[in-house]
Amino acid sequence: MSLKEVDSTNTFLKDILSNSKPVPEGTVIMAEDQFAGRGQRDNTWHAEPGKNLTFSILLNPTFLSAQQQFDLTRAISMGVYDALYPLLRDSLKIKWPNDIYYGDAKLGGMLIENILQGSQIKHSVIGIGLNINQQNFPQGAVNATSISKILQRDYELKNILAEICNHIEAYYLHLKAGRVDFVRNLYLSRLYWLNEQHAFKSNGEIFEGIIKSVEPAGMLVIEKNGKDETYNLKEIEFLNKP
Repeated sequence: MSLKEVDSTNTFLKDILSNSKPVPEGTVIMAEDQFAGRGQRDNTWHAEPGKNLTFSILLNPTFLSAQQQFDLTRAISMGVYDALYPLLRDSLKIKWPNDIYYGDAKLGGMLIENILQGSQIKHSVIGIGLNINQQNFPQGAVNATSISKILQRDYELKNILAEICNHIEAYYLHLKAGRVDFVRNLYLSRLYWLNEQHAFKSNGEIFEGIIKSVEPAGMLVIEKNGKDETYNLKEIEFLNKP
């Protein structure tokens, strides 16, 4: 389903679900203009109407427990990565937990909202925003880029959307078949700053550290002063190079 304008495709999809209307798994809601798009840490997502991909997908991963929520994050991130890789090659990375980067610039991100039933995931509403054909960004978006800005040509949004959906389905089926380690290892190998020394900030302290791995439940493991420390999303900030 394609919408001209909506506050947030995730909110739209969750509203349909809350009205107890049956929504087929794999339903995709795409918006030309999303005026209240959301990202991680309650950030808003700014996208120029008609130039970018802003969409949500409904999945029903009842085979995953609440403890495995981050495996779904890995699968979705890898699906987006694989769809874009033929265009952007090795400069493409996944910035933990699920931002899509080209070099040190952000191409997009996602917000995955899981609805639990007991200890299982009943529904997963996956919102994805990707900069495709936008050339100019607001002043606050210091490290934003787009595929068009990188490659100097415009792309057909629906073709890229179809590729993303196909690749997400492939990784989703890997999870469903129990190939969790395969998805975890591949996700780790695509990680931004993996095994590199960089500056981070946590609890007001700036320190040099090296990303070593990601725990099964999604905590980031950083080697700090020769010792492995774990961080969740709200506890760590990447300090980009000036």
